[in-house]
Amino acid sequence: MDKTILLMIIGMGLVTYIPRMIPLVALSQLNLLGFVQNVLKNVPYATLGALIVPGIFLFSDNLMFTIVGAIAAFSIAFTGANVIVVVMGSIGTLVLYSMFFS
Repeated sequence: MDKTILLMIIGMGLVTYIPRMIPLVALSQLNLLGFVQNVLKNVPYATLGALIVPGIFLFSDNLMFTIVGAIAAFSIAFTGANVIVVVMGSIGTLVLYSMFFS
């Protein structure tokens, strides 16, 4: 592998890692108010919603497919599951839906 490419990969890794590491280290000892902690706990679900809702209307010609995926994602998220569980659960639901109804 060319030395320039390797240096670019290392540089991009550092540029990605450092902005994520600094707040984690700087804020790890900070005690936040209960309200702020509750707001921050909901950020992944808000992000998930921002990604899913536009996809419901723009994904495919089969509207029922997108509605089933949205219902699955929102139902799993409503139980308080981790974001990864929500995404994997909705993908699994759509796989089963496409196997049985396509």
